[in-house]
Amino acid sequence: MGKIIAVANQKGGVGKSTTTVNLAACVAAQGKKVLAVDMDPQGNTTSGYGVSKKNVSSSVYQLLIGEGKAADAILSTQFKVDIIPSNIQLSGAGVELVNLPRRESRLRQALAPVADRYDFIFIDCPPSLDLLTLNGLCACDSVLIPIQCEFYALEGLSELMSTLKTVRKMYNHYLEIEGVVFTMYAGRLNLTLQVVDQVKKFFGDKVYKTTVPRNVRLSEAPSFGMPINYYDPASKGNEAYTEMAREFLNNNR
Repeated sequence: MGKIIAVANQKGGVGKSTTTVNLAACVAAQGKKVLAVDMDPQGNTTSGYGVSKKNVSSSVYQLLIGEGKAADAILSTQFKVDIIPSNIQLSGAGVELVNLPRRESRLRQALAPVADRYDFIFIDCPPSLDLLTLNGLCACDSVLIPIQCEFYALEGLSELMSTLKTVRKMYNHYLEIEGVVFTMYAGRLNLTLQVVDQVKKFFGDKVYKTTVPRNVRLSEAPSFGMPINYYDPASKGNEAYTEMAREFLNNNR
């Protein structure tokens, strides 16, 4: 059975999709079998692997509402990562899920038949604490939290931790924190260092030693539909995610 990791933070723009796309690709480059699941209606992880959202016939939406199987929705990419894509249909799924039985565990049920095909499954959650994110948190073994080094990131953390506590109590008793990773990191700024200090006090050794810097090539890669290790292997962005993949695999021996 593959380990399932939800990449989650209800704050937008912190690098969830960037981390999902690039960490998954760098883990796959280390010889692991990896599946990415795009639970965000924006579909950034889908397009990040060069998959056209318009041409997707079976997506995570069909899985959630019970009209499709995971095995039929999985697409292979040229980057050694398989993906269950998302498209605009998913934006209405939250409303439809409300009236469905076991609405919080639909994704977990859908992934169960294919989980043993993979070493790791990464779920890109939307930037909100809605039913889509709840499905991601109920389906996963652990949650990876990307944090941008700014004051508002700290405000959102307490809300996220409260949600994780509720999910652990009510739905997923074995949910753990995989780790916290700093994105868009600029170590010379005092505010960055203050945020890092506060987060380390709270999470201790769960904070990844690897940080992801602000990097132009990292920002460009999605528009070419490629993870950073294919788009620019010599970039600082690839150095960071390759090192993060090593740290991730070391934590998951």
